[in-house]
Amino acid sequence: MEGYTVNLSWDDEAKVWLAICDEIPLAMEDGSLDKLIYRVKIAAPELIELNNLPKYDSLFMNLTKCEKMVYA
Repeated sequence: MEGYTVNLSWDDEAKVWLAICDEIPLAMEDGSLDKLIYRVKIAAPELIELNNLPKYDSLFMNLTKCEKMVYA
């Protein structure tokens, strides 16, 4: 599976979604997941080209949302 993987995660403290990909390199945040995904789709190809990285046909997005559970 060739392509770059962008990890999307929720930062509960900051109340924003994060997009991180060390390979490209890419680091973004937004309060809206839909807006963040849209922004990643625009920025990732530009960063790949600017950094002279291999151009793959795929950009994978890995979504993680962790929630803290409190036991009474």
